[in-house]
Amino acid sequence: MTEPRPAGPSRRAVKTTGTLPPEGSAAALGRDHALPVRQWPITLVLLVVGAGLAVTWFADFKDGFKYGLLILGCGVLLGAVLRLVLPEVGMLAVRSRFTDVIVLTFLGASIVLLTLVAQPNPWLQIPLLDNIGQLMGRPKH
Repeated sequence: MTEPRPAGPSRRAVKTTGTLPPEGSAAALGRDHALPVRQWPITLVLLVVGAGLAVTWFADFKDGFKYGLLILGCGVLLGAVLRLVLPEVGMLAVRSRFTDVIVLTFLGASIVLLTLVAQPNPWLQIPLLDNIGQLMGRPKH
């Protein structure tokens, strides 16, 4: 059996204390600049990724989606390089520098590698993938 709550003031949320922002999360430039300029590392990465998405979406030529995805993957890898090299990257910093660089490098390299082996007519041939395909019953190319 549960007892009814006493009628009274509701409990207030406790403010979290002791949580520090990630290292290097200060703005790359001072307050005298506009926000996109102050946060130029994340702005640059988003512009490159956006350009890759636009090329992927609007490409009207053979293998156009591959070029767009390569641009997108290189944009993510650019974010990893900026996070590694620059002391202050603003909103590009999410976790520790080590974690951000590892995650961005893994994601960017995965996008690039998967783009290079995408069918039809992959730009990179990996024999192991053909062997795996044969195990699944796919004919060898």
